[in-house]
Amino acid sequence: SLLLLAVPLYSFQMFDRVLTSRSTDTLLMLSIVAIGALGVMAVLELLRSQLLARVGMLIEARLSGPVLAASVGQSLRGEARGAQGLGDLAQIRAFLGGPGVTSLFDIPTVPVFMAAAFLIHPALGWVAVGGAAILLLLTSITHWTTRSLLQASGVAGLTALQRANADLRNADAIQAMGLIAALVARWERQNGRILALQAAASDRLGGLSALSKFARLVIQVLAMAVGSWLAIEQEITGGMMIAASIMTARGLAPIEQVLAGWNGMAAARQAWLRVHRLLAEAGTERTPLALPRPEGRLTAEKVMYAAGNDMARQPILKGISFTVEAGESLGIIGPTAAGKSTLIRLFAGSLTPLSGSVRLDGAEIASWDRADIGRHIGYMPQDVQLLAGTVAENIARMSEPNPLLVVEAAKKAGVHELILQLATGYETPIGEGGVQLSGGQRQRIALARALYGSPRLLLLDEPNSNLDAVGEEALMRALAIAKQEGITVVLVSHRPNLLQQVDRLAAIRDGILETLGPREEVMAQFRRPATAAPVLRTVRAPS
Repeated sequence: SLLLLAVPLYSFQMFDRVLTSRSTDTLLMLSIVAIGALGVMAVLELLRSQLLARVGMLIEARLSGPVLAASVGQSLRGEARGAQGLGDLAQIRAFLGGPGVTSLFDIPTVPVFMAAAFLIHPALGWVAVGGAAILLLLTSITHWTTRSLLQASGVAGLTALQRANADLRNADAIQAMGLIAALVARWERQNGRILALQAAASDRLGGLSALSKFARLVIQVLAMAVGSWLAIEQEITGGMMIAASIMTARGLAPIEQVLAGWNGMAAARQAWLRVHRLLAEAGTERTPLALPRPEGRLTAEKVMYAAGNDMARQPILKGISFTVEAGESLGIIGPTAAGKSTLIRLFAGSLTPLSGSVRLDGAEIASWDRADIGRHIGYMPQDVQLLAGTVAENIARMSEPNPLLVVEAAKKAGVHELILQLATGYETPIGEGGVQLSGGQRQRIALARALYGSPRLLLLDEPNSNLDAVGEEALMRALAIAKQEGITVVLVSHRPNLLQQVDRLAAIRDGILETLGPREEVMAQFRRPATAAPVLRTVRAPS
């Protein structure tokens, strides 16, 4: 930026030295020096742009992993922001690699150009300082008058986009029930509000930008007029007048450029604040000490949980306490919205209790390193979602597939033959861009994923909701194998034939453990007429 002084200094020398001396040698040498300075400036400009681009890439490379992990935790807390954090990082990288950030680096050179104008004549210096003050005032006004509009527009835009993405995941229902017109109307209303906010912000930015450009040109004219008057009064030369005009214009240019790129700068700043907030919420947790392979003893102690872990909300679970011994199997039953799936997610470590504790072999599940404990837990959620990748990668939990372990897990789940019938067997891509599997096929592959690596704790939430007779038989065999291997099993189901595989049953209603005991006793209690047993009693297992 300082090398830009070569242009006004060259102009000064042309008018005051070359034209008066008529020396071609002086003209040649001054031209060589000026061109050399501008060449060095161009090289430094290239290096600066490359450095900034790589800084942006480095920031994205360093933070993308933690941001993705924090986004997963955010989704677990019920904040459906998707991969917004990764999009924010991409926006920051684009800003750092673009022209908008370079104007910020030119701002510190403004006092240098002002000082150079003072060296020519104090009056010219004060004109330049006054112009800089006016432009800085306009920049401050821009910040304070557009900040709230830009923030509101950004939040509304992200909310609308998230809702649109959620709608698109239900495309079948939308098409079948003719919801397209209603959704389009809702989107247009939301988008209209967003566009109104953006239009208001753009109008203010446009007006202030035009005013800034007008002010800068007027200041440049004033600098020329003052310089001409000083030249007439023979206080400065004509070359000094031209040099001062150029210095004033160049000194004020970075401020105007900042104002012109304010929208992108504000958006990048908001993106950085969102990333900072996301990582701050995730915290910088230390990696816990690796614990030995668990036996599988699962304990719930006065577990309470509310949506979003908000104490102000109605609890979903209310003081649940029981123990599942290593190698034992427990079935959880109860009406809809009783808290069964929430309890399974607490056992899996996907949720954290509001109070109480969930322990595996005496250690709180939350205290385990997630990468470590994940190897010992097989989890199959009610809403099975396979990840984009091959069948083998999904079974191997997206790590490098071990062929022997993958096939072993598939055989335990009774899905080996089904996988072989796919286009390319275990290498068949599924998910986005891959083959579309039925609900039953997804559940059976998810069961193989849960059994991969012989976990010590197997958690199944409605594992047979989409299975046909063949799939259900395979599930029953898998449960029998798990029992033989001493795997602790906790499953949620409404089907009596599957519950025949468990040792004990727990009945939950309205977040309260009403019944816990041996399978046959609990099942017999539930088969009684409602008049005979209006309130379920606790069945104690024989000692």
